[in-house]
Amino acid sequence: MSGKVLVAGIGNIFLGDDAFGVEVVKRLMQHTLPENVRVADFGIRSFDLAYALMGDWELVILVDALPRGGEPGTLYTLEPELPNGEQSPPNLDAHTVEVNGARFNTQRIEFRYNHIPVQLLQPVARLKAVSLDLAIRGHAVGYLAGAGDEMAGSLESMGYTVTQFTGADLIPAKLRSLDAIVIGIRAFNTRKDLADHVPALFEYVEAGGTVIAQYNLPTGLSTSWLAPFQLHISRDRVTDEEAPVTFLAPDHPVLNSPNRITAADFDGWVQERGLYFPDKWDESFSPILAFGDPGEVPLRGGVLVARHGKGYFVYTSLSWFRQLPEGVPGAYRLFANLISLGK
Repeated sequence: MSGKVLVAGIGNIFLGDDAFGVEVVKRLMQHTLPENVRVADFGIRSFDLAYALMGDWELVILVDALPRGGEPGTLYTLEPELPNGEQSPPNLDAHTVEVNGARFNTQRIEFRYNHIPVQLLQPVARLKAVSLDLAIRGHAVGYLAGAGDEMAGSLESMGYTVTQFTGADLIPAKLRSLDAIVIGIRAFNTRKDLADHVPALFEYVEAGGTVIAQYNLPTGLSTSWLAPFQLHISRDRVTDEEAPVTFLAPDHPVLNSPNRITAADFDGWVQERGLYFPDKWDESFSPILAFGDPGEVPLRGGVLVARHGKGYFVYTSLSWFRQLPEGVPGAYRLFANLISLGK
């Protein structure tokens, strides 16, 4: 086998024979293995394992201990049986822990707000492993976090090196090595350190960089210029996550490079297509996609791309902050194309 192979050891070293997978990979690491084989000890770090499984592996071998009713020390080879037509597995149970005969397999989610008592949820802990055909260009991304989104981690899982930035970091010396800058949701509503540094972002684009700005609310903006060209944000949204998509610019690089985007890439989206779509924009912007809720006029401002100098400025109101953490394959492929503009 010439493709990449991952051998992942799983287990809890504090729970006796549950450490079997960890010990196996530790011993494998003492041997010389082919260059295409990676051996890793993941222990009980299920989220790290989930990110690793998104790599372009031809074969993944998970080494773990589990009750099968056989004699201790019996080895089993289990291969997943996927329903016909499926290319990736469904949600996987996260690693469970047994203490004093009691098995624990739930996660802890707390809701803390000043006006209500603390609310605690303990749903069954699960992780979602997604296999997808994903190509990326560029490696270094600067991220300006918005209102509590998890996009930076999603970008890292795609293979990018992500650096969290403040407004004060937006200087040429720190920007010139970046392939793209991504601005988080509602950043211009919630951050006070960006308004004075917007010109630096535009200069970065002029010099050949790519800036991707995610949605903002039309009220409470810290600056009137979110883009190098005029842009007006409305309160329009597309709430139907299955709303049909129309390709307005089918030959545009956003839909073709490095991932060829088709209607299938908009399957499996969650909760909505997008929110606070721009309704007016300078002719320098090219609208790429259109969506509409049933019985309503399709909105064309979900992905707007403008060439500015040598680079690209993108304003997008699609709900990436929901789709990427949820592991929607098409969202990953399309966002990779945005970062890859000009490369």
